[in-house]
Amino acid sequence: MVPEEEIGISVYWTKEVPGIGGRLKTVPEDFVVEELSLFPPESPEGELSAAVVRHKNWEMNRLVRRLSTNLRISRNSISFAGTKDKRSVATQLMTFRVPLEALATVQIPDVEFLYMYRTNTPIRLGNLLGNRFRILIRQVSLEDKQARMSAVDESLRALGGFPNFFGIQRFGITRPVTHLIGRAMIRGDFEQAVMLYLAYETEYESPEFQKARKFISETRDFKTGHSMLPKEMIFERMLLRHLSRKPDDFAGALRMLPRNLVMMFVHAYQSYLFNRILSKRIEKGLPLDSAIEGDIVLPLDKHGLPDHRRYIRVTSDNIRMVNEQIRAGKGFVSGSLFGSNPVIAEGEMGEIEHEIIALEKLESEDFVIPDVIEASSRGMRRELLARISGFDRSSTEIGELFTFELNKGCYATSLLREYMKAPLLSY
Repeated sequence: MVPEEEIGISVYWTKEVPGIGGRLKTVPEDFVVEELSLFPPESPEGELSAAVVRHKNWEMNRLVRRLSTNLRISRNSISFAGTKDKRSVATQLMTFRVPLEALATVQIPDVEFLYMYRTNTPIRLGNLLGNRFRILIRQVSLEDKQARMSAVDESLRALGGFPNFFGIQRFGITRPVTHLIGRAMIRGDFEQAVMLYLAYETEYESPEFQKARKFISETRDFKTGHSMLPKEMIFERMLLRHLSRKPDDFAGALRMLPRNLVMMFVHAYQSYLFNRILSKRIEKGLPLDSAIEGDIVLPLDKHGLPDHRRYIRVTSDNIRMVNEQIRAGKGFVSGSLFGSNPVIAEGEMGEIEHEIIALEKLESEDFVIPDVIEASSRGMRRELLARISGFDRSSTEIGELFTFELNKGCYATSLLREYMKAPLLSY
């Protein structure tokens, strides 16, 4: 079983409370997520169609590819605000550069259009407020489960949220490899990055997938490997198709992938670094719900969300005022998502960030990637604490039901891990 340390997480906030175990996503209907969208303005003569789309058990890049094929448009003519869990029932807003009539003809299994209108404004990645979740944890049979969950409730209520770790979905549930690919890319080792994507094996994939990956790893026969791959391995096939023609052009192979997927690799590596930084802060006993000298605090933007591009440095002169703002819900202590234009804390938090960066032997210029320029990342600050709205939980005949809302970029599984304390594959 993959340990959480491999994705940078080494601690629970509620470590004194035993977990209830259990399992998520036994069926997609156990994990329901509804996007809290920012709707672009309606324009009856608009060039774009906006649609609220509900989909079940669809990975986002594969869904976009299927939609583009069905609508006979390029992938770049489809946009969305956030990537949802594959094994889920997800509802989200998307925009398409097609007439409304074209959307009405789409027939894809487990995909439906709930609401459509014309607009001139495309959705952009990150252009949402948050997500509403309804999640069932199955296979919980402990007699004292209510006492354990109540203890976690109390601890997280006192904290005002939960540690804002990037969840396993960021890295790959059955094959947590995206951050390793990102690490290889920022080191300029595109061959390793491609081979990790193609050939990194885990026992949790199907035997057919494992066999294909093993063959590619051992032979580097890209042409035969392409013919061996199951059709559902769409993006591996893209890489191999390119390498069959140009076997040494690994950077070019990466450029064949969807832009958002290539960007995700480096973002996943930054997420891994953030998880390590947050873990270390908790291990050192430093607060998440108040600032110490040297911290960097994020104010709120116009939507009442943490503003990741503006910040306040905490000094002895302003710490009292800053902490008053944090207690009022108007600020968040942050950690570094290290990139080409980093903003690093001072004091004890600065020591933690510098330590992690030094252990990984990183320089800011590493995150400028000329050969795959779309993967370059400036970095930013991210809140250490994720706040929860509308929280409720209840016991049903088949499991423990949780409902809540989170700000964009916050992971439901990072909240539920505090209750479950289960192996990664349970998520």
